[in-house]
Amino acid sequence: PGHSPGSISIIGDGFVMTGDTLFSGSVGRTDLPGGDDEALIASICRLYRELPRDFVIYPGHGPPTTIGEEAEDNTIVPQDLCY
Repeated sequence: PGHSPGSISIIGDGFVMTGDTLFSGSVGRTDLPGGDDEALIASICRLYRELPRDFVIYPGHGPPTTIGEEAEDNTIVPQDLCY
């Protein structure tokens, strides 16, 4: 949730498909109808808290990354924002 009311992330064995929620070094837009900044941040923080650092992120756009890389390096939603 956050990018749009129907956005979801799908968790598999060692990976998560985040669609337009979380990208490598970025996050999804919330300026579209139904977008919600707070819900987007909460969704990303939940991924950071609940998934192992080596989980691979397959975003809707751009290259794969990992939960650990995004928690450490994502300047839009850094892990410090979540705790």
